[in-house]
Amino acid sequence: MTPTGHAGADRTPWLVAPAALFMLLFFVYPFLYGLWLSFAPKEGGMLANYAKFFSDTRLWPTIFTTLKLALPATLINVGIALPIAYRMRIKTKRQKWITTALVVPITLGTVLVAEGMLTYFGPRGWLAQVLQFLHLYDGPIRLTHNFWGVLISLVISGFPFAFLLLLSYVTGIDPVLGRAAATLGAGPWAQFRNVYLPLLIPGIAMCFCLAFVQAYSVFPSAVLLGAPAGPTRVISIAAYEAAFEQYDYSLASAIAMMMGLVQLVIVAAVLGIRRLVYRGPVTGGKG
Repeated sequence: MTPTGHAGADRTPWLVAPAALFMLLFFVYPFLYGLWLSFAPKEGGMLANYAKFFSDTRLWPTIFTTLKLALPATLINVGIALPIAYRMRIKTKRQKWITTALVVPITLGTVLVAEGMLTYFGPRGWLAQVLQFLHLYDGPIRLTHNFWGVLISLVISGFPFAFLLLLSYVTGIDPVLGRAAATLGAGPWAQFRNVYLPLLIPGIAMCFCLAFVQAYSVFPSAVLLGAPAGPTRVISIAAYEAAFEQYDYSLASAIAMMMGLVQLVIVAAVLGIRRLVYRGPVTGGKG
């Protein structure tokens, strides 16, 4: 009979080959095709699309418009999710119910979140009516169809994602480390600052990167809750207009490449900072 180890080794290629094929078909090939297409403009030389992007005042500012939305939304999501996830690292009877309630926006989707915001946060929504009824605010309340509407939507839809990532990471830290610090006289805040936070920084960096990439690719929220022709004309809208209004898929690919480049720069910077902190193991037996 074939030993168990050899049988597992024989099955390994059957698992690796489909995964490699999946990566090739759904990630590598689309990227390479889009990159090639961006250097094949309708008119001009190879760099004509990129020259047009940086010379058109309706295109290149979308980089910073999207950054002004994505960075604050990511910081807010990670900043709120971290203390909640840290608090919930200890299992309780209510933990499952609280976790389920916090991740409900993922099940709703961006469109339903936008519809709810239009209903409750709109000029005639319940929030405006309550504030005006209590005479706390008499002027028009603008929380939709502007910058704030898109930002709030990104926070609502992006928070569960950041929360689940940080919760899975903080629960993986060996609780013995915290108990050992407590025996040496460290209080709750000292345990978090000197024990948990240094170990959480790699996880926080990874969560920040993934949440930022998700927020930077914002499209539905910017259209439904923002001003697509004004202050919330993000880079994804510029790519959409180039592809489906101007029918210039080459320019749209160039815009998408610039979008990916900005994301890569931010992610590389965050991961570079992460390399300066502790990178050892943080998990262990929990009894």
